[in-house]
Amino acid sequence: MTDAEKHKENIVNNLVGIKFEGRPIPLWDEKDKLTDKMKQFKVPGLSIVVINDFQIDWTLHEGVQDLNSNKKLTPETLFEAASTTKALTAVLALHFVENGILDLDEEINTKLKNWKIPENEFTEKEKVTLRRLLTHMAGINRPDSLFSYEEGKTPTLIQVLNGESPALNDPVKVEFIPGSKHQYSNIGYTIIQQLLEDVTGKSFHQLMKEVIFEPLEMNNSTLEFPLPDNFSQRAVLPHTAEGEAKDKGLHASALAHGNLSCTSIDLSKFLLELMNTYNGKSEKILSKNMVRKMFESQRSFGPTELMGFSDQALGVFLMRNDKNSFFLHPGGNEPGANCFLIGSPTTGHGAILMSNGSMGELINMQLIYTIAKDYEWNFG
Repeated sequence: MTDAEKHKENIVNNLVGIKFEGRPIPLWDEKDKLTDKMKQFKVPGLSIVVINDFQIDWTLHEGVQDLNSNKKLTPETLFEAASTTKALTAVLALHFVENGILDLDEEINTKLKNWKIPENEFTEKEKVTLRRLLTHMAGINRPDSLFSYEEGKTPTLIQVLNGESPALNDPVKVEFIPGSKHQYSNIGYTIIQQLLEDVTGKSFHQLMKEVIFEPLEMNNSTLEFPLPDNFSQRAVLPHTAEGEAKDKGLHASALAHGNLSCTSIDLSKFLLELMNTYNGKSEKILSKNMVRKMFESQRSFGPTELMGFSDQALGVFLMRNDKNSFFLHPGGNEPGANCFLIGSPTTGHGAILMSNGSMGELINMQLIYTIAKDYEWNFG
């Protein structure tokens, strides 16, 4: 048995217990089996890629695409990356910063052409900038109404931003002084999508394809919804906490905050590119200097403020201690899809976790801590 096989067997059969202070995650006993946890939390499918020494060490594709068809997962099965999409959106935006088309600290409204952020008393002295949008510091509302729209109709991106029919979401609103505090905002990334489409004259999906998917050979990735025919039969269905299969919760127009569908292998290509670029071993999308700027802390969190994350960087979160530093981004789409991306550009460790169950977030977190313990990440 190889070292990778030993790691894999130990991890899937001996999940460690975890508990976050101030967060309702139970402290589980050690030696839980992954398949038992999937049954307990009604998560039909889970895909794992573990990175060691800057390369894929092992993969696992456990379970089924959905409980209607019971089609087994394969390495070619597509999952929803959910909010992990934001990490790719950030890299795409930074690509255009590096090419001089955008500026991190310029007022966004000076570049927006087909739509503008509504001005109010909060924008009189401080403005919404790309840096603030990437770091959830722009004062933009969340919104908690999500991105629903009228059945049988498709809103344009501008209708989503304005909260106009057939979009049913709240409109964009600046609700505190930009730069004054942190508030996670999905619709803030929709603004970034509009910005990129305005300055390039291309659709967001086409930009992502040209700048990220094609150079990294992410051939099993798309932002489109409905999914193209060549992907739809290989894509999971989300499942509720009760284990019921539901229609996908993706959006036809608002793509930048959480619309990526891809395989775990494809997402690992993105993860490895950032890790290698940080070390000057690749520059397919960004330069070494830009990736290092991406991973600089823009705001530090308190110990219980945000799921144990220590810092907000440009489009990703950080978990840092005196021994190591990881960049990461979780994702969760209603009605039931979860994703987790994490990597350390200094040690070469990392992982991609993707599931098609609402409770998959709990398993993802337990898996991350188990992988970290088994590979001695010096993590958390």
